[in-house]
Amino acid sequence: MQEATKIWTLEETLALYQRPLMDLIYEAASVHRAHHDPNEVQISTLLSIKTGGCPEDCAYCPQAARYHTDIETNDLLTVDQVRTAATRAKSLGSSRLCMGAAWRNVEDNADFDHVIELVKTVRDLDMEVCCTLGMLTPHQAQRLAAAGLYAYNHNLDSSEDYYEEIISTRGYQDRLETLDNVRKANLTVCSGGIIGMGESVADRCKMLLTLASLRPQPESVPINALVAVPGTPLENQEPVSIWEMIRMIAVTRIVMPHTTIRLSAGRTEMSREGQALCFLAGAGSIFAGDKLLTTPNPDVFADLEMFDLLGLRPKAPFADGHLPQSGSAEETAAAIEPHRKRWSRPGHTIEANVQYAEIAKEKRRATRQQGDTHQ
Repeated sequence: MQEATKIWTLEETLALYQRPLMDLIYEAASVHRAHHDPNEVQISTLLSIKTGGCPEDCAYCPQAARYHTDIETNDLLTVDQVRTAATRAKSLGSSRLCMGAAWRNVEDNADFDHVIELVKTVRDLDMEVCCTLGMLTPHQAQRLAAAGLYAYNHNLDSSEDYYEEIISTRGYQDRLETLDNVRKANLTVCSGGIIGMGESVADRCKMLLTLASLRPQPESVPINALVAVPGTPLENQEPVSIWEMIRMIAVTRIVMPHTTIRLSAGRTEMSREGQALCFLAGAGSIFAGDKLLTTPNPDVFADLEMFDLLGLRPKAPFADGHLPQSGSAEETAAAIEPHRKRWSRPGHTIEANVQYAEIAKEKRRATRQQGDTHQ
């Protein structure tokens, strides 16, 4: 059970963010040491079990079907493929496997039945199992819990205000409703965001305050630096500086002292010294492996070497408790009737997203014409 934590105002959070960096890091490190083992960092592996073809228009995402990117799409991975990937991840120090599918929301169909089998497969390897599958109904959350899921990831991405500048095909309240469904299923909540999309510092702080206002607060908060992918509307965004990442992690640590902060996308652009400062400021997890769904990630052996250099230890699975309660979850899932949820579609237009979708159509048309010419 989390202790009662301070309720922060936006003004206080902005002032905290703008503090002299050394003072901010010192305070964050002190909070981190009061609630966590500073020399223990969880290694997690993120596995794309279904890549590409997503109907959403997220401006940062190469998996959106409407944009023209160079990702290799794939259908759902098999049980054997996932078991092999999870076994390898575990042998290299990962205690959590997070499986991601490029869906808008979960449907009650054969694909979801297959995901349930994938969750059971990884659970049987004595690993924490996390999924990120899109929006989720109460019944679906309970089914995942009954299968042995440990955590569900559903990022807020940014503040509610700035969200409308990045995504037009889904609503912010749907994100919060999904997190509520996850919590009611007694799953742990993993939710964070991305910095470097053109948002203001106030937007970053508003996102953190939304997460911090959840009761209980999320057990896990990933902080991502935007990886600008060619073909997406944010392809020309300048990389966010390491100092902004350190500030974001430090503020997250102070306003959510019990949460595990995950140093996520963007690590390929960070030096070991920069990552060390992130750990000092409160980061307690990294994602290992050569990819984060579709974007590059540091080599796992380089990460293990960094751990050795910094004297860090990989965190064991279930070290924070929250053991899956599949028995009671099965009874609850059976008691909740499945229903088809109509998730919102805000319908506003984001000019850059529309423009890049049109560019993608032209490129596909040109490719088809070129193919016809060579027949």
